[in-house]
Amino acid sequence: MMTALTAGLALVPLVVAGEIPGHEIEHPMAIVILGGLVTSTLVNLFIVPSLYLVFGQRNDAETPPAEAQPA
Repeated sequence: MMTALTAGLALVPLVVAGEIPGHEIEHPMAIVILGGLVTSTLVNLFIVPSLYLVFGQRNDAETPPAEAQPA
């Protein structure tokens, strides 16, 4: 998460500066990269843990309790 934040903060000046002469390539690329960093960070913070809980509960119901298994 710190890596994404660092990369995002480095791209903010390119996004804020806008379409100034000489930055015709960097501005759209910075917007795409920043959007990808934000999207992937939000997915990793909210979607992945919720999917883990949903599928983890299903697997817990299928396995017998640890105390019922022979040692």
